[in-house]
This record gives sequence, structure tokens and C-alpha cells, in this order.
Amino acid sequence: MLVLILGIVALLSGYLFYSRLAERAILPYKEPPPAISMRDGIDYVPMKRHKNLLIQFLNIAGTGPIFGALMGAKWGPIVFLWIIFGTIFGGAVHDYMTGMMSMRNGGASVTGLIKRYLGERTRYPILILIVFLMVMVSATFARSASDLLVHITGIPMFIWMAVILIYFMASTVLPIDKLIGKIYPLFGTLLLVMAAAIIIGLAVQGYTFPGITLENLHPTGAEYYPDMFITVACGAISGFHATQSPMIARCTTREKDGRMIFYGAMCVESVVALIWATAGLTFYGDTGGLTDALAAGGSAGVVYEISMSVAGPIGGILAIIGVIICPITSGDTAMRSARLMIQDDRQIHSDNVKATLSLTIILSFFIVGLCLLDFSILWQYFSWLNQTLACIVLWTATVFLLRTNANRIYSLMTALPAIFMTMTVTSFIMHSGQGFSLDYTVSLMIAAFVTVAATVLYVREYATKKTENQE
Repeated sequence: MLVLILGIVALLSGYLFYSRLAERAILPYKEPPPAISMRDGIDYVPMKRHKNLLIQFLNIAGTGPIFGALMGAKWGPIVFLWIIFGTIFGGAVHDYMTGMMSMRNGGASVTGLIKRYLGERTRYPILILIVFLMVMVSATFARSASDLLVHITGIPMFIWMAVILIYFMASTVLPIDKLIGKIYPLFGTLLLVMAAAIIIGLAVQGYTFPGITLENLHPTGAEYYPDMFITVACGAISGFHATQSPMIARCTTREKDGRMIFYGAMCVESVVALIWATAGLTFYGDTGGLTDALAAGGSAGVVYEISMSVAGPIGGILAIIGVIICPITSGDTAMRSARLMIQDDRQIHSDNVKATLSLTIILSFFIVGLCLLDFSILWQYFSWLNQTLACIVLWTATVFLLRTNANRIYSLMTALPAIFMTMTVTSFIMHSGQGFSLDYTVSLMIAAFVTVAATVLYVREYATKKTENQE
């Protein structure tokens, strides 16, 4: 368990120190924030800091830090380095900057932020891509939760799908403080209790973390770059988070609270990811045992087996609740963010009830359509598209810092992880069987060329003496 403890200490240190450096990049604070100046009682609703933190945590988490960490643990203890340092220098900065950019731009959605800082030409491609991703997330999570509920209750699939979809629609159109603001803090706490119960159970029952050996650090056949950095998204860095942060940016009453809400929530999610990666390797003894368990029962089966074994019936109940609730609470906010992005782009205010309901119904039809189709091939590209979005958002934040901060050195905080992610997503799509299936070395060479080109553009922008005032 020493590895887990050191990881938590590192994340805490990142929050206490590195997040303050990120905070300095956006100083001085601008008041009042959109939650106050644009309050509408629907999307722009002031809420307390602790509520915003727990809602943001659950929004960005879902099953990601559980399933993703377990799948990532097949690469061995090296995944801990990615979770820890990927969060501190990449994911948490990504989430924080997205939230703060949104607050500085009237609560703008991520699509609006990308359009403003990367150019008008990105408007429709980015909007279509991200809205489609959100619909796909909603459909996938509605289907997965329904499947599990069918196995538990025996009630037909279409009934559960209808119930979940009705909930999605309610969560999408109701004022954020009426449903999400009331139940999400409870569910976020439940997810933390579940993770704590697992690690305490492992410790009490005497499970030990497998020794760090050359085989564990690099298991046979497990090519960790770039695959691991694409597979393990939630818990390290994830573009999906950029679609969620603006939602809470509209509810944050002080810019000063952004560090705890956005950077802090990502660190908390990473702690959960570390716990589940530790649980997977500890419970099954090594990467081989975990890989076999994942192949036999899938991530949900592994979560249930670990929970029942180390925490008893209560742990099993928590696991079932978590595996059902987490995808539902990711699916509904994905649908809500899709609604917000379209309304922002078309300049439709949320108090236009007819337009809001019509848009929600249209999104629901698309979700139902995807649920009825086999879109497993499209879903295979989700992880890559998700990390590509993270890369785009990091470059967006880089331009934001270059244009709004006289001390341009702060732009390196987003430019460096953006450069790394550019190399990663390009090499993956070039080499992967889902992409161009090129030779590994050739893929790295092409990725290096693309990365150098992006870096040159950054250097040119860095050298341009241009700043803009934020209202």
C-alpha cells in the first residue's frame, strides 16, 4: 500500500503547490462571475462551493476512474505514474483552465471557447463532433445501466431504458439546483465511501501490493506508449471534463473557488483511480491475474468481485449502486452539456422553454436511435477522440493565456502537456488498428512532425505581442 500512500501524498502536494501556480496564471480575479452577473435560475445558479466540488467530481468521474484504472493497471505499476503526474501537470490544469476560461467568457461552453481562441473555422466541426460524442456517451451509459438493472430485477430492458431516458430529460431541462444540485453531492460522497471501503478492506484482510519487478513494470505484450495514455483518461486527463467544467463555472460564485472546484475535483478523481488500480493489482496478485479477470468478467465483473470479497454484502451493494449510478450521472450531464452547447451556439436563452424542450426531445431521439443500433465500432474511437479533445482544449487554454496574461511564461503550463498529448494522439491513430495501422516507428516519426509543427505555431504566437482585456 506504500505506492498508494505515496501517490496520494503526491496528488495532495500537487493541489497545495502546483495549483497555486496555475491560479497565478489567471490573476487578478474578475468579479462578479457569471453565476451572479448572468443569473437566470436555470443554468446560471449560484451554489455553495462544497456542492460545486462534489457535483464537478461526479460529473467528471462516472465509472472512468474505476473501469479506466482497472484496465490501465494491466500495464502494471507504471500506470500510477501516469495517473499521478498526468493529473498534476495535465488533467487538473486542463479542467481548471477550462472552468476559468468559461467564467471569463460569460460561462461559455467548450465549443464557444475553442471557436473564440482557435478561430471561427473550428465552429461547426467542433460543435458537431462534441455534441455527437455527448449523445454517444448518453446512449452508451443508458444502455449499460439498463443491462445491469435487467440482470438484477428481471424487468424488461425497454422499461429501464424509458425510466433512465425520462430522468435524462428531466436532468437536462430542470434548473441545475433542483435535481443535480440536490442528489449529486450525495452520490459523489457515495463514490468516495465506496473507494474508501475497498482500500480499508484490502488492508484489513492483509492483501499486499505485488512486488515491483521488470515484468510488472512492462508486462509482456503491453505496449504502454501511446496506448496507456489513451486508455487511462479519467483519472489522468480527459477531454470529456472540458464539456462539464463550464456547467459548474455557471454556478461558481467566486473565481477564487475555481482552484478547489476544478483542480481539486480532478485530484480527488485521481485518488479514486489510484485506489482502484491498487485494488486490481493487489486483489489478483499481478497484472496477469487482473488481465484474465477483465477478459472473463469485464470491468463491472471485476468491481463486483473485489467489492464482495473485501467489503462483504455491503461492499457488493455499494458496487452495484456505484456501477449503476455512475454511468447514469455521466449520461445525464453529457446530455445537458450537449443542450447547452447547441443553445450557446444558436444564442438561444435557457428561459426559452419551448426551444429547450424541443432540443431535449430531439437529443433524446438520437440517444434512442443509437441505443437501438450497434455502434460498437464508433465507440472504439471514443477514447482517441476524447484525448484529442483534451489536446485541443489544452491548446485553446494556451492561446487564452498568451492573449490575456502579460507574463507569457505561464502559457507553458498548458503548452507542455498540449505538446505531449499532440504526440500521443497522433502516434496512436497512425499506429492503431483502429486508424492507419502504420509501422510503430513510422507512426512516431509522423507524430513527431505534427508535434513540431504545432510547437512552431505556439512559438510564433508566443513571440507575437498581443493581449486582450477580459471583461
